[in-house]
Amino acid sequence: MPVYVQHEILGKVSDVFNAEAIWQAPGLALFARRPLLRDLLERSPRELRGRAPVRCFSHVTLMVAQEEIDDDRHLARGARARDLAQSLTALHQKDFGDLLGSDDVRYDVVGTDELSPGEVEVKFGHAVYLPSAGETILHAVSSSHDGASWQPVCPIYLNQRLALIGQNAEHASHAVPGWAFGSDGAILLVNDGPDTPVEVHVRPKGAFDCAFDADRQCYVVSRPGQLGADGAPLQLYLKLARAAGPAAPAAPPKPAAVWKARTDATAVPLGQRARADAASDATFAPAAQQRVSLVALALPRLSRYRDTGATLLEIGLDRELRLAPPGAPALLALRVDSADQLHARIDGHLHSVSAPATLAPGGSDSVDLRAVAPDMAERYCAMLMLPHQASMPVASGARLVFGRSAPMLAALRVLDAHGFLEQGGAAASADRLGLSRQAFSFEASAGGYQVARLSATQALFHLDAQLAFVAAIGSELAYFVPHGHHLVAGHYVLRFDA
Repeated sequence: MPVYVQHEILGKVSDVFNAEAIWQAPGLALFARRPLLRDLLERSPRELRGRAPVRCFSHVTLMVAQEEIDDDRHLARGARARDLAQSLTALHQKDFGDLLGSDDVRYDVVGTDELSPGEVEVKFGHAVYLPSAGETILHAVSSSHDGASWQPVCPIYLNQRLALIGQNAEHASHAVPGWAFGSDGAILLVNDGPDTPVEVHVRPKGAFDCAFDADRQCYVVSRPGQLGADGAPLQLYLKLARAAGPAAPAAPPKPAAVWKARTDATAVPLGQRARADAASDATFAPAAQQRVSLVALALPRLSRYRDTGATLLEIGLDRELRLAPPGAPALLALRVDSADQLHARIDGHLHSVSAPATLAPGGSDSVDLRAVAPDMAERYCAMLMLPHQASMPVASGARLVFGRSAPMLAALRVLDAHGFLEQGGAAASADRLGLSRQAFSFEASAGGYQVARLSATQALFHLDAQLAFVAAIGSELAYFVPHGHHLVAGHYVLRFDA
């Protein structure tokens, strides 16, 4: 049986960030009490010729206690974890250089709550792949119990050959949420490149049934005779969605200036709609102007605001997946309660959800719920991506202010209406949680925006074009945000466009 995933616990190590202590025991390995990483790689080669190894595995995931990763991030900005990965890469190249060929050596150091401080786990094998920097995701794999609510399983990258998915990350390269078919079987995904569909194989053969459902456009996993709590056959749905394709053709040049009727009214709550529409029925948008767009809502941890009496935040989306006014009928509603638990209300039924997840309440169009970066997790529990983004033009050369009392971009503050938040038993505006009256100022300039925090208590986070965490803005000094990057203030994830 090929080594699709080799998973080993090294046990206690005096210093989990010491590469030499993880790589090889001092002295003769023959007398070592337990095998360390070098021994494991040597005993499980990637390819043999007769009994002689001719290739070794070159992608290795290293896991240590999350507590130690957090300490490293707090005290050294993650420098010890980065140094560990670089040092192990160098040792790997030095000792196995003749078995690498053209393969890149890649190490990733991650935290896990399953380990105690001082313990180290390693994972490598044919189905363990670490992407290169900026590598394109070719397919996104997700799972579902009912075909409506989907949760991500793993990405498949452009140059990734294999992925093994199953019950947990110990027996597979990725765990499938809701997998109920035991650890004695898994599904192997084979990627032969962008011009070939992904092959799906059960390993070992016959461990369970996995068939493609053309109507649902997904795979159905089942095991004959295995029933759920309701007595119905237990099934799990797997979807492989193409995440990358040929580049889109270039957009035609924009006219120099146009009069443009408002189209974002449905994204504005009732309290803001009257205020925005009273100003003008049209917006003048010359080509020289830049834009700020609302792309997502950062769902707060209400436990941070317990002293305000906040007990429930609910955001509804209508049948077109546009933001619904408070109290209006909603196809999908996301709730955060006082214990920071996330729930989705679909067709009157409340489901517990966790980020990341993909929700498809209407059976076709979906809504993404993204996990937040660890640096933001103390304030937020998830990010709700908006299928319909609101956008407003911003003139260059003027310094403007964003906040609860600022009129500029008021139409983008879509939660500033009574009813989204339950506070002290009454309906309230959600903007009173986490957003100052004057949060930050901004000015469009060449290549981006100059941003300055205006309140010492205002939390501001800079995210890149892919919504990956860049930095927390912790001072009132000027801060540059490039075009296409994002700023998180209160509930609002704003993209600053050219």
